[in-house]
This record gives sequence, structure tokens and C-alpha cells, in this order.
Amino acid sequence: MMFSKSCEYAIKAVIHLCMETHAGGRLSINDIAIAIDSPEPFTAKILQTLSKHKIISSAKGPGGGFYVEQKKKPIYVMDIVHLMDGEDALNRCGLGLKECSEDHPCPIHNEFKSYSSRLKKLLETKTIQQFAAEIKTGKAFLNN
Repeated sequence: MMFSKSCEYAIKAVIHLCMETHAGGRLSINDIAIAIDSPEPFTAKILQTLSKHKIISSAKGPGGGFYVEQKKKPIYVMDIVHLMDGEDALNRCGLGLKECSEDHPCPIHNEFKSYSSRLKKLLETKTIQQFAAEIKTGKAFLNN
């Protein structure tokens, strides 16, 4: 597993919000939790983090909820990965070893490093908006 559960849910939540709030709508925590198949309290914590760091927006009161600004600048997937899992999320050992390096490699170090490098490039260049568009056209899916 490459990302933490909170990171996976955060990516799915932002994609879902991007798809569902493009016309000015807002979604409740419950709506989002159901859509991404995440426990509601866990979803609330993730949404709070995303909102605090201005990846998504929120409004309180009647008609409130979470949303992605219509004219929001591109949201790169790597921004969410860095926020949720840290800056070095893709530099960790593929087997989870603490002492893995070029000088002291684990059995999958070289292959994993190549894979991780390609994934990093993808996450730095692809946006949530692009993923949402692929889902809307049926090229990709967000649910099981």
C-alpha cells in the first residue's frame, strides 16, 4: 500500500467534491462519507484538514457544506499526498524498512525506486480536475 487510508480518502473526497459541487452546490460530511465509503468521523477530520489548508472550501449554516471553488486553480494530487502523508511519502522503503538506501537496499529497492519515481511524476502533473473529468466521461471510476 502506497498511501495511508486518510490520504486515499482525501483524494477520493476532493475528486467527489470537484465532480458534485461544480455548479455551486455543497455537500455534507455524511454525503461525502457515503460517497467515498469512509466512516463519518474519519471523513470529518479529513475534510477539516483539507479545508484548513485551502484545498477545499466550507460554509457553515443553512445551505452550508463542503465544496471546491468553481474557479479554483488546479489541485495537483501530489498536494493532497504531501498534506496527508508528508513530503517524503514517496521516498519511503517499499517494504517499510527504516534502514533502506542505495548503500543498504532492501530486496525490492531498485524496482520500487523506479516505480515510485514514475508515480511521483504522475501525481505532480495530474490534477484532481483531470481525474474528475475522466470519471464524468466514463474513462475511470471512483467507486467499487
